[in-house]
Amino acid sequence: MTSPSDTPPSKAAKERRIRSFVRREGKLTTGQDKAIREMWPLIGVPLTDQEFDFNNLFGRSAPTVLEIGFGNGLSLVQMADEHPDTNFFGIEVHRPGVGSLLVQVKKMGLENVRVSQDDAVEVLKQQVPDASIDRLQIFFPDPWHKKRHHKRRLINPSFVELAVSKLNNGGVIHVATDWEHYAQQILEVLQQNPSLTNTATAFAAKPDYRPSTKYEQRGLRFGHQVFDLVFAKNA
Repeated sequence: MTSPSDTPPSKAAKERRIRSFVRREGKLTTGQDKAIREMWPLIGVPLTDQEFDFNNLFGRSAPTVLEIGFGNGLSLVQMADEHPDTNFFGIEVHRPGVGSLLVQVKKMGLENVRVSQDDAVEVLKQQVPDASIDRLQIFFPDPWHKKRHHKRRLINPSFVELAVSKLNNGGVIHVATDWEHYAQQILEVLQQNPSLTNTATAFAAKPDYRPSTKYEQRGLRFGHQVFDLVFAKNA
């Protein structure tokens, strides 16, 4: 496979639209750079116009979790380590975060992780088959807290409609945030989708499978409350 930095943008990826992220390449550590060179050809998934089959991608049939924006990857590899019978597909646009994840995957010898460094919306549209995901998780997405930037927030009706189409019946969307205003907006958006049912009255208790992240800990230090939202796709 090609290096993530060598992956040419597809036609769809070139289309102008408001994105929920800004690429900040950052500086790779020596270990991250080495991990990308060694591990990306093994478990990296470049963006193409062709749908993939998760069974072929992971070399087995197993429940599949897709995470958007895994940051430094520590919580994702923890979940993969604790749930070896589950496939974990992570998407992160920031290269140092991808490098950090690959360092841990190599160190821990994990075989149930695959990774993409492309725009999650394009990956979902072009590569992820419909009804193929058991859980789509987005932990502490950028809240774009300034009002003029709210249009950049990832969780909006069109994104949720796309995400729902990729879930198996009974599959869940799990979002966690420490920004109350964004949490309320996410709750409204998810409630408006007729294919989803809230698994809680409003906000859910933190599921056991979700580890704490550095963003969560930072939010708690600032006195923020953490909100988990878990919605299931109707059978």
